[in-house]
Amino acid sequence: MTASTAAVTGQPRPRDLLKSVFGYDGFRPGQEQVVEAVIAGRSVLAVMPTGSGKSICYQLPALLDDGATIVISPLIALMRDQVRQLKQVGVVAASLNSLNSEEEIDEAWAGIRSRKLRLLFIAPERLAMPGLAARLASAGFARIAVDEAHCISEWGHDFRPEYRDLRSLAGTLGIRQIVAFTATADQTTRNDIASRLFDGEPDVFLHSFDRPNLHLRFAAKDQPRRQLLDFLRGKRGQSGIVYCASRKKTEDLSAFLNAEGHAAIAYHAGLEQRLRNQAQDRFLQDEGVIAVATIAFGMGINKPDVRFVVHADMPSSVEAYYQEIGRAGRDGLPAETLTLYGLDDMALRRRQIDERDLSDEQRRVEHRRFGSMAMLCEATSCRRQLLLGYFDEESAPCGQCDCCRNEIRLADGQIEAQKVLSAVARTGQRFGVGYLTDILRGTMTDAVRRNGHDKLKTFGVGQDRGKAAWSSIIRQLFAAGALVNASEEFGGFALSETGLEILRGERPFLLRETTLTEAPKGQRRRRGIGSDNPEEDNAVLAALRTRRRELAREQGVPAFMIFADRTLIEMAERRPETLDQMAEIYGVGERKLRLYGDAFLEALASAS
Repeated sequence: MTASTAAVTGQPRPRDLLKSVFGYDGFRPGQEQVVEAVIAGRSVLAVMPTGSGKSICYQLPALLDDGATIVISPLIALMRDQVRQLKQVGVVAASLNSLNSEEEIDEAWAGIRSRKLRLLFIAPERLAMPGLAARLASAGFARIAVDEAHCISEWGHDFRPEYRDLRSLAGTLGIRQIVAFTATADQTTRNDIASRLFDGEPDVFLHSFDRPNLHLRFAAKDQPRRQLLDFLRGKRGQSGIVYCASRKKTEDLSAFLNAEGHAAIAYHAGLEQRLRNQAQDRFLQDEGVIAVATIAFGMGINKPDVRFVVHADMPSSVEAYYQEIGRAGRDGLPAETLTLYGLDDMALRRRQIDERDLSDEQRRVEHRRFGSMAMLCEATSCRRQLLLGYFDEESAPCGQCDCCRNEIRLADGQIEAQKVLSAVARTGQRFGVGYLTDILRGTMTDAVRRNGHDKLKTFGVGQDRGKAAWSSIIRQLFAAGALVNASEEFGGFALSETGLEILRGERPFLLRETTLTEAPKGQRRRRGIGSDNPEEDNAVLAALRTRRRELAREQGVPAFMIFADRTLIEMAERRPETLDQMAEIYGVGERKLRLYGDAFLEALASAS
């Protein structure tokens, strides 16, 4: 049903429901076109950045149809979270998963049988269980909405083979319409999704990947714990995520942060389910908690007020990086990101690609993806421009990343590069960073003496720089592809064709040095609110947060499910005095106005 048809038949229009149910005055850019295509019954593949409102694009049509929508969701935490949020705004929704209580299962099936249920969330593995699809077929579902659709593709970064059964399961269910959504999919992945999920060509909506509220920052590892603490200075009371490459590191780093006075939890797939649930609940429900986690954490987290994301280790690919930083600032307010990376990270990523059981084509693609991530780490110009360019999107320099803020200093590094490359060549192209640094700095070790490398012309040519500086240069050469792994088994470096060109003086080489500095004052300021008196503004906002926290604890739900930060900030700015005025605030729909309007008006009156 199109919007015009809705007007003729007397059915509510999508824009009316957007306000009355969800409290939004209008669609975000690109949403309305997707919603119209879904309502019209067309097959849809929508690639929309995290925080752009993908969920509305399948939730809103479900409220306008006679039949309900099955939502394929990859994680139990994600589906349970969405069900709770929908119930908060008065939408009948349920999930079928292994953590359901008997009461929840009975409630779900009662909603299915009565046809009052609007959205059913389910994992692809459960939908494929014998007999379940056939049992659901009698309920007259209108469509399947596939969330995190990149999981269907072997080229995607979270490949889930169970997603490939969805087209045949749709046939069993008697469903002809499939709509799919993802935040990250390059052209190869989009083609793979379309061929595996749809019978014909879907309507493809490719929206901007830009997240202008995210401030991008990278730094080479140099006492990474100190770097992390420097970044976290001034961020107490804010929620954030720190991603680590190993389970052990999440536990060690969370213990370190707690010892430094931060509220931190560890999360990884090796923890008992009970401990994982406790950690996740604390992160969702409490304010100011830092989740130190592997990539097992995040896809199922729909927390809008995450103010920062840190990568304590280099991400595996640009797609993974984009997906993970996308968990910050989903409310549209400013958020910061920091990525720490080192030579060991790069060597590990390349080794992992070489050791995996991949076809030659897959290995080539993975090496290309790694190269793109390394280039982003070592960028010398606008990072956002480079990031968006990876997704075939042109943009102007952002003015907000560390490169644009002149935190990156560049210098002609050809002589230093030639010293390194000469040392690699003269020592037989088989040694690693520690040994090469000893050669360059003229450090006499037993290994150097035994190999007779103290007699080389390059021995001691780099005494003017410290070990950390030479390690940085070697890392930059490795990231640029001038150095490659000499041996899968023993490591070490060898020269590539690019490295030979630099060594022969046929190709220039720029060195970059990154300094981690405070963001300019204008970028650190919080969004201004209300009056000309900051103390009064802070008191009003604090009172609203306190009331939100009290209501959340009473109901046993995360605070943001009562109202998002953006809603509280607008309340503090506009100071509504009546329910009618409160209804005009962003995120205040009819049900939330009825449930919470008086409580927040009282909080405003008390604080003003």
